[in-house]
Amino acid sequence: MLASFLITFREALEAALIIGIIAAYVAKIGRKDLNRYIYAGIIGAVVASIGVALVFKLVYGELQGTAEQLFEGAAALTAAIVLTYMIFWMAQNSKQIKGEVQEKIDLSISKGHTMGITALSFIAVFREGVETVLFLGTLAIQSQFDTFLGFAAGLVVVVVMSFVMFKGMHSLDISKFFKYTSILLILFSAGLIATAVGGFNEAGIIPPVVEHVWDLNPPLNPDGSYPLLHENGLIGSGLSSLIGYHAAPSLTMVLAYIGYWIIIGWFVYRSFKTPEKVR
Repeated sequence: MLASFLITFREALEAALIIGIIAAYVAKIGRKDLNRYIYAGIIGAVVASIGVALVFKLVYGELQGTAEQLFEGAAALTAAIVLTYMIFWMAQNSKQIKGEVQEKIDLSISKGHTMGITALSFIAVFREGVETVLFLGTLAIQSQFDTFLGFAAGLVVVVVMSFVMFKGMHSLDISKFFKYTSILLILFSAGLIATAVGGFNEAGIIPPVVEHVWDLNPPLNPDGSYPLLHENGLIGSGLSSLIGYHAAPSLTMVLAYIGYWIIIGWFVYRSFKTPEKVR
């Protein structure tokens, strides 16, 4: 539940941030009549995201055995790739995103293409919606109910925060917001990479080399239930969903996890450390 809450919170908050920038700027230039185009983009994106979620559920529900393991690995890998792209994008654009959004709005208005505002709103929400479907889809494989609870809670919190955030949009430090959330995103994405490799290990696509580098799973309780820290226990499964924790990982899973942290972490560190160039 915690993982789905954090993922939903993060993705929905980013969408709300972009929509907030659009709405605040439209209000600032005295064009509140354009709000209907913003709403149209949001509604269209939500409907499209639900469609993607239904397709994901239908496809996964028909798979069994090796095909199911391949799909789980591919879904986790796809989610990690999308998430990594977002990390790169935030690291490179965090300092100028607000100005770029406002420039696109000005361009749409000046050319009389008000549907451009709808498109901008649609893309902002749909992109996060698709990412949320990919991430939560991999979590729902383990527990649909907990995933839904986390999703609902995260959405409610963001909706409430959005009203507060909209009023203070002019003072929000977007660069810092992206900087700190990038650390969480790397944590999530590294876990997805390890999960993907684990799925490919089971499907026989990637050899484990060493099947279990270590095994930290405690023995089952006398009643046959899983201990809290077991990979399938309450805490262990939560950590597995959140950061890709595996109590008995293969060597290739460990190498993939560490390698991702080193490569992506170095890139993000360099990107945020480098001062913005004067244009």
